[in-house]
Amino acid sequence: MNAQLLEKFFAQFRNKKVMGFFGALVAFIIILYLIAWADMKPSLLVETGLIAMTPLALAAVGECINEKAGTINIGLEGILGITCVIGVWGAELFGSGVMGLLVGFIAGAFIGFIFAIISVYGRADQMVAGMGINLLALGLVAYLLMSIWGFPGIYVFSNKLVVSPIHTPWGSLHPVTIIAIAAAILAQIFLYKTLFGLRIRAAGEKPEAVDVAGVSVARIRIIASTFGAALCGLGGAFLALGWFGAIVKEISAGRGFIALACVVFAGAEPLVALGAAFIFGFTDGLASWIAITPGVKNVIPVYFINMIPYIATIVIVTVAIGRRGFPRAAGKPYLRE
Repeated sequence: MNAQLLEKFFAQFRNKKVMGFFGALVAFIIILYLIAWADMKPSLLVETGLIAMTPLALAAVGECINEKAGTINIGLEGILGITCVIGVWGAELFGSGVMGLLVGFIAGAFIGFIFAIISVYGRADQMVAGMGINLLALGLVAYLLMSIWGFPGIYVFSNKLVVSPIHTPWGSLHPVTIIAIAAAILAQIFLYKTLFGLRIRAAGEKPEAVDVAGVSVARIRIIASTFGAALCGLGGAFLALGWFGAIVKEISAGRGFIALACVVFAGAEPLVALGAAFIFGFTDGLASWIAITPGVKNVIPVYFINMIPYIATIVIVTVAIGRRGFPRAAGKPYLRE
């Protein structure tokens, strides 16, 4: 009996997915051990990684819900930038960073709703519509910075509007990070344990079956797209109000595309996307940590250090691409017969 149990246990490690996860876990432990051995504080690196993970996780989980319903929004980069500016404007308007996060959430929902209307009823090419959001953000973010505050490139707002992290015996943890983790867990449960979650998945896999059952495919996709972009909008507002404490034109810095990479890696599964977001967030935090380590800049150019998260993105997506299944009707407008 014990021999059979051992055989089943070791058989798990012949699975490529389990091996990949186990390898990443071992690498993570080794890195933390080396940091501790170098007399540094690994807890600070984990805290930085969790902060960097937060906007990626929110955008990725929202897009997972969106794609499960059958629509693909590649405009996450643009949504992060636009909602960042609008979130700070809302924080100053209401005098509260928390209200600014809520305004960013609502702004993201509005962008997602418009995208859904264009995609569902206008039957526009979803890739082109998403790229349109990214291109719009290139000009709109700079325009809003200039028109609202008169600063064309950067704006530093009051520290009073920054939403502070929660201090625990194990380190600092931001409330929005907790929301991001909870959103991934709840999204996974919602998609697979509720009737409406089943309808969302059916709208992405077999929309004609949903239509025959008397449920509006268009309504499901609009709701999913709106809520998914709202989570991304919360991530955008968090960039300034919970992390950087300022706005620059390039504040999203490719994080919307990294969030899309998380979705590709996860096959649109929210919990797996959360794990992918932590990997990318950890590499982002690792790059920042290396950059401020004394003596490192003299050996390795800072530009190479800043490339670490993007190199990790390319490697992981290259390994994962083609191995994850996506909803069959994703990206295809539903034409009722």
